Amino acid sequence: MANLMLRNPLTELQREVDRLFETFLPTNDVNVPTVFTPAVDMWETDSHYIFAFDLPGLTKEDVSISYQDGMLQISGERKAPQEENATFHRVERPYGRFFRSIRLDRGIQVDGIEAHFEHGVLTVEVPKAEEVKPRRIEIS
Repeated sequence: MANLMLRNPLTELQREVDRLFETFLPTNDVNVPTVFTPAVDMWETDSHYIFAFDLPGLTKEDVSISYQDGMLQISGERKAPQEENATFHRVERPYGRFFRSIRLDRGIQVDGIEAHFEHGVLTVEVPKAEEVKPRRIEIS
């Protein structure tokens, strides 16, 4: 998986800052807009790179996937529950917009990318490009 960016230090820093603020300034309001980054597992087989994003409570209509300029991008929104006359005492599940991008520099077949959504897990399969073998060129 030499072509994959497995972690983004800025995303990790953002999570730590969010965790720190939540420790000192907890919010239990589902109406406060937030942005979150879904967890992802990444692995490869001989023929594919595979990504599994945790998106519980969503449907495929809530998610958008694109590939542009070497970046696989997943985005969407998890809407907060709208309960009339209810007081939430604890809100731990993230609501609001989400975004995740993964750099795929080269060595993939863009036209063969496939995505499946089942049981709250979005699985994206990216086929590897066939290795280009050097060829001998005759001089005329």
